[in-house]
Amino acid sequence: MSEVVELLARLVAIDSVNPDLVAGGRGESEIASFVGDWLAARGAEVRRLEATPGRPSIVGRFRGAGGGRSLLLDGHLDTVGHQGMERPLAPRIDGGRLFGRGAYDMKCGVAAMMVAAANAARHGLAGDVLVAAVADEEVASLGSAEVARAFRADAAIVTEPTALELVVAHKGFVWAEIETHGRAAHGSRPDLGVDAIAHMGRVIAGLEELGAELAAGARHELLGTASVHASTVGGGEGWSTYPPSCRLRLEWRTLPGDSPSDVERRLRALLDGLAASDARFSATLRLDLARPPHEIDPGHEIVRTLAGAAAAELGRPPRLSGVASWADCAILSAAGMPTVMFGPDGDGAHADVEWVDLASVERCARVLEATIRSYCA
Repeated sequence: MSEVVELLARLVAIDSVNPDLVAGGRGESEIASFVGDWLAARGAEVRRLEATPGRPSIVGRFRGAGGGRSLLLDGHLDTVGHQGMERPLAPRIDGGRLFGRGAYDMKCGVAAMMVAAANAARHGLAGDVLVAAVADEEVASLGSAEVARAFRADAAIVTEPTALELVVAHKGFVWAEIETHGRAAHGSRPDLGVDAIAHMGRVIAGLEELGAELAAGARHELLGTASVHASTVGGGEGWSTYPPSCRLRLEWRTLPGDSPSDVERRLRALLDGLAASDARFSATLRLDLARPPHEIDPGHEIVRTLAGAAAAELGRPPRLSGVASWADCAILSAAGMPTVMFGPDGDGAHADVEWVDLASVERCARVLEATIRSYCA
């Protein structure tokens, strides 16, 4: 078993379910300690970041001799829950694949970047290479945000799984909550009651129209169009009571150039239009979490360096692509670190059967090592 596969298996065996997703989840404390010890044993200067108690991230710095560019490798330690999985923390290898929770999303990338950085450092580097194993990507990205406040590098690579493609763009998102306000009354008194749920139905119909407008609107070459959907809805108090309130949570996926204020403006226009057509319609809007979209110039030095290393390993130029999901690239890029995403191949993120292709993990580690040795020379 190769070093990177053995390390991956050890990472998968450590429970690191995000406690903000699953009550009682173990979080990152145990796995962060393991990663820190592993990096320290190979000569890295290790720093533990834990602004949020119980949600640590680890940054290991392999110092160069000086005069070279620095590079940050970033991967998250937390996983979603594993209810419904068979032996999720017992890594199993079958047919060149390793199965287990987090094997694909994304302990494969964490293992690859750890081994790549340690191996590259042994060859002597001019610039520093930093390995950031972070908390909480599956919810609010507390870890990468904390890393971005504490460290700087000339460029960064996020090692989320990409099937060995170079991801140079990803969408952002805005979460918002809309509440419609009705008037409680007995079900036999329509003259007194105002149905907040019925009013929310108009909001949902309006969101569907907005979604159609977005699908027919501006299109990004790699990401397609923006989108919006209703996520959860709830309200009402009983069979025979007019519902006084109804709450809807929605998600708006954004493109480079979009901002939370753009989303707020269009949602308020929807609500204002409904209020103008019905004096009894009343609603409030609140924006919750917003994460920006991301893109990097395909001609940037870190993209070209990584593409060259990948081409040498794969025997062909890697595909440049974008992904509709969000990643920590945007946080690092906003902090002044041009960021690209590159990682192994597999399937089953957040699913009951999750696996990663082991040959791709080994190839990813070799590509990352070659990239570090070239970029930080």
